[in-house]
Amino acid sequence: MLDDGSGIRRRRQCPVCSKRFTTMETTSLNVIKRSGAAEPFDRSKVINGVRKACQGRPVSSDDLAVLAQEVEETVRASGNAEVDANDVGLAILGPLKKLDVVAYMRFASVYRGFDDLDDFESAIEELRREEQTPSTSEGAKVVQPRFGFR
Repeated sequence: MLDDGSGIRRRRQCPVCSKRFTTMETTSLNVIKRSGAAEPFDRSKVINGVRKACQGRPVSSDDLAVLAQEVEETVRASGNAEVDANDVGLAILGPLKKLDVVAYMRFASVYRGFDDLDDFESAIEELRREEQTPSTSEGAKVVQPRFGFR
């Protein structure tokens, strides 16, 4: 598999001459826009779309590249050759929330079309609830079952 997860490198052998050669196999991934037009998935568009939300935040170009890779991996994991642009936006929200909550709120306010302060307040409340509910992967105490053996 290629480092970025976009394809697989295979060694093959010609059945006629027995020469060995390498092939690179990639899958195409198209994004269906609201207009109905299809275009190839482009990580740089993800980065550019998120960069504005990250303006003035402690987020590096490397962080954005990793985020774009995560988004592509998530979208490719659906197994579909075509994905709706809305699904790409949804795939951005999770990694962006982990990266920087302020940038997440900025992006979500545009992407989800916040209309008023109530929309912001409910999004902030949701973030606070998630922050207060620790998951087992983030250090929550796991209670082991106790048996009556001594």
